[in-house]
Amino acid sequence: MTQVPQEILDSLTKVKMPSGVLHKEINGTIDIDGITCPIYTAEAIVLGSGAAGLRAACEMKRAGVDVIVASQSLYGGTSACSGSDKQTLHTAGTSNNGDNFNKLAQDIGSGGAMDLDTAYIEATGSIGAFSGLQYLGLPLPQDRFGAVLRYQTDHDEVGRATSCGPRTSRLMVKVLAEEAIRLNIPFLSGSTGIQILKQKVNGKETTCGVICIDRNEENEYGLSVVLADKVVLATGGPGEMYRDSVYPKHCFGSLGMAIEAGIDVTNLTESQFGIGTRRQEFPWNLSGTYVQVIPYIFSRDDQGNEYNFLGDYFRTTQELASNVFRKGYQWPFHATRMLDYKSSLVDLAIFIESRKGRTILMDFNRNPLPVPGDQEFSLERLDEDVRTYLENNEALQEMPIDRLLQMNPLSIELYKMHNHDLNVEPLPFDVNNQHMNGGIDVDIWSQSSLDSCYAVGEVAGTHGVTRPGGAALNAGQVFGMRCAKHIANSGPKAPNLTEIESVKSQVLLVIANIRDSLKSKSALNLPFLSENVQSRMSDKAGFICHADEIQQALQEAKDLNKTISTEGISISEHREIARLFQWRQTAISSEAVLTALNHYADQGGGSRGARAICSSNGTTAPATRLGPLEEFRFIEEKDDDKSKKIVLTYQDGDFSIKEKQIRKMESPSTIFFEKNWANYLTDRIYEDGFRHT
Repeated sequence: MTQVPQEILDSLTKVKMPSGVLHKEINGTIDIDGITCPIYTAEAIVLGSGAAGLRAACEMKRAGVDVIVASQSLYGGTSACSGSDKQTLHTAGTSNNGDNFNKLAQDIGSGGAMDLDTAYIEATGSIGAFSGLQYLGLPLPQDRFGAVLRYQTDHDEVGRATSCGPRTSRLMVKVLAEEAIRLNIPFLSGSTGIQILKQKVNGKETTCGVICIDRNEENEYGLSVVLADKVVLATGGPGEMYRDSVYPKHCFGSLGMAIEAGIDVTNLTESQFGIGTRRQEFPWNLSGTYVQVIPYIFSRDDQGNEYNFLGDYFRTTQELASNVFRKGYQWPFHATRMLDYKSSLVDLAIFIESRKGRTILMDFNRNPLPVPGDQEFSLERLDEDVRTYLENNEALQEMPIDRLLQMNPLSIELYKMHNHDLNVEPLPFDVNNQHMNGGIDVDIWSQSSLDSCYAVGEVAGTHGVTRPGGAALNAGQVFGMRCAKHIANSGPKAPNLTEIESVKSQVLLVIANIRDSLKSKSALNLPFLSENVQSRMSDKAGFICHADEIQQALQEAKDLNKTISTEGISISEHREIARLFQWRQTAISSEAVLTALNHYADQGGGSRGARAICSSNGTTAPATRLGPLEEFRFIEEKDDDKSKKIVLTYQDGDFSIKEKQIRKMESPSTIFFEKNWANYLTDRIYEDGFRHT
């Protein structure tokens, strides 16, 4: 990489976000049990101000929909605050071979448990999503001929990835927020959705708005009500569910709120785990060039002793170094890559070493130490794919830090910005939970099982088992556009203030819950809930999961939620009110994940994208230089499971479970112009929505 001036590096890492968003005016008030509660009305509300939510809001506004955006923390979510070395935006175009939507759809859904129509929609929609962001000013890199620069990432063998650097999703939020400001979209900033409002319309349950806790409101509890004909959930994933997590702090998402509302959720067994810096410092994914420069990975105990622990797992120094490199584009843990000395053996080694109480570190000022009894590290002794990659990028400098400076100086600047100089000190890290691939079950227009309620971004369960790196950013943009089209076509109505009477009882219950919690002497306080839920999920439902421990973990989660329902949760301050609901919903989400995982394991489900299902009855065990790791013998995935989704529905405190075959679709080669043009002209394309089964 040509030497990049400091001001350019700063502009791509210290991304300044726009100010001057329009604040939504109150439409009226109502007195409910002594609380003067402000009421806001709109045709549609988007919960969440990340890249997916802002895209949905902008597209709705352009289509003439009266939309507002409610945000717990403007520019404080995962889109604005998380990423990796050069955070990926995944597109249909391959490095040199143009667009092949069928092939991209196959790759997006290759891990299974993903609706085929959803995968195809994400493929075809990527062009519009991508070009729209370029039009808004997203600085995607180009060569001198105008072609967007591409590279290879995880679950992508043809090189469809591109990037603006480590803050790609933050830059996406920036240009979309600037567009929202230009369009005069009103915001409720500092507003946390805590409950979806519902009512019966023609005998059918439908959403009609959201109850929020707004830190800007003057009433005692910060309560407000948004009446809206359409609700779009775009709040990201359940980032507080795991202790070992790379999510920014306080990213709870709205999965639990949707579950409480009885909305169908799917594929909650599926997540992504991978190496990243720890949450107590600066959480960030360590994929891409961080590991492609082949730093020295070691551990340190409490006495300061260092251990070249990877040397116990790989047979040669060349094998060790090459698989550290491959973590760059094989970043997510995958059970099959623990076998045959492949890259996920690195993750397993880190897991085992961490359990010894040692800190795992990455040193960019040292090359890997040799495997005992083998030759020293050398750039001349690397696997061919690794050597070729480094040669092509002119990254054959002697030390990892110099290779990193050559390939991606932005990655160094990012940690400097957070008070960690990679030139000076090693970087502590671990294997963390990074992304929920499951979530709310949606149709091809992103509508949930609750009428008029949509889900886009990570909260939507559209990703299946595996996804190419960056496909989540693309999916959020594609379905943000699609839900906006569907909402605009449905003719959303502006609610009348008198409609508050139909949901007043729901607000009363929330007020009663708050008052009970403020008076409660229950031992279940927020720190207890945090420790209880996060420890269980990381220890019993992480990327290494022992089949014989799942049922007990599920029972503990059930017991916790039963205790919450009988004893309540105690809070001591009004500022904890929003967290009261978020932790209650996180506890429910945790039970949901364990319910799905227990069902999957009971049906003989094996190890796949999210985690290794370990069992003494497993069919294979990873091997190391020192012998097999029988403790981590695991059950292999069954091909039949790839064609199914596990769907959960929560009602009266219990989950019902069903398995659904993934949705198929007709061959695109049978969709002819003249035959289908009329369906577009008459809006019949919007009628092909959710088929409830």
